[in-house]
Amino acid sequence: MKNLLSTIKIVVPEKIFIKDPETSDLGKRIIEHSIQLIDEIGFDHFTFKKLGAEIKSNESSIYRYFESKHKLLLYLSSWYWSWIEYQMVFETHNISDPKEKLKKAIEIVTRSVVEDSNYNHINEIALHRIIVNENSKSFLTKEVDQENKDGYFIVYKRIIGRLNDMILVVNPDYEYSLSLASTITEGALHQHFLNDHFKSLTNCNGLKTPATFFVKLAIDTLTH
Repeated sequence: MKNLLSTIKIVVPEKIFIKDPETSDLGKRIIEHSIQLIDEIGFDHFTFKKLGAEIKSNESSIYRYFESKHKLLLYLSSWYWSWIEYQMVFETHNISDPKEKLKKAIEIVTRSVVEDSNYNHINEIALHRIIVNENSKSFLTKEVDQENKDGYFIVYKRIIGRLNDMILVVNPDYEYSLSLASTITEGALHQHFLNDHFKSLTNCNGLKTPATFFVKLAIDTLTH
């Protein structure tokens, strides 16, 4: 799978950026250091001025790629979910048993992330922490309906759609397949957050991971 992934360009909706950061060294440095900086200080305290200082470039140069830090967060979120989607497609492709295929897909969406050497300018572990802590800020805005119409969340919605399809193969009569798929996807982020910050509010820990919880939740729900 690694050899295949190394040849694939992670696709982000074009309306999110002004200039594709993957097309230049400066753009890649913007992505690399924005991940480092948001992970370090949080999205609320992150600014293009601070990012410019990190990459030793004018703040105006960043605006040639993204019109706002909100659009940059949308880019990072879309990149992350596209990366997860490729893993889901490749790792479940040869699994014929519907239940095992669904288990694997849930594991991919909910598991802890390891660094992927195919993308040297992106620290996937730090990006996962950003998604856990900041992902909701990409859509909890007044502009969410228009941004949804413009396709900004298409990759995230495809992830849920793929899970929905797998759920229905396991149990075609289950009435809440989309609700279950979105609960798994978003709930995993929440369980990772609780495990990091509010351990007394979750059973997830080093032995019981969000992945094991959501696999059990889904299979028990669909087969009992």
